[in-house]
Amino acid sequence: MAKFALGKNSYAICDRSGFRYPYRVMLKEWNGLLVGPDQYEPKHPQLGPFRKVSDPEALRDARPDRIEPMDVYVGLPLIEDPTLRPCPGFGQVGLVTVSTP
Repeated sequence: MAKFALGKNSYAICDRSGFRYPYRVMLKEWNGLLVGPDQYEPKHPQLGPFRKVSDPEALRDARPDRIEPMDVYVGLPLIEDPTLRPCPGFGQVGLVTVSTP
């Protein structure tokens, strides 16, 4: 393993401004530039690794839409008297016609 000098008496040139700084105070940015402490800019959060955002569109137990009939039964199904017959009727939206046998 290679050993490096401490750099306590050395200088380095800033990659951004070109100024000379002591080597010990230089900072390395996220883009690889070696800059002085007054030139340092941290990485902006919008540049950094993005989270995976899932957008599920399917439902687990999906059912197709029901198509209801337009005819509506009108009668008295709750009457238990056998002599009375229910009066069926059919109608549509806007106009209702009642017919009896």
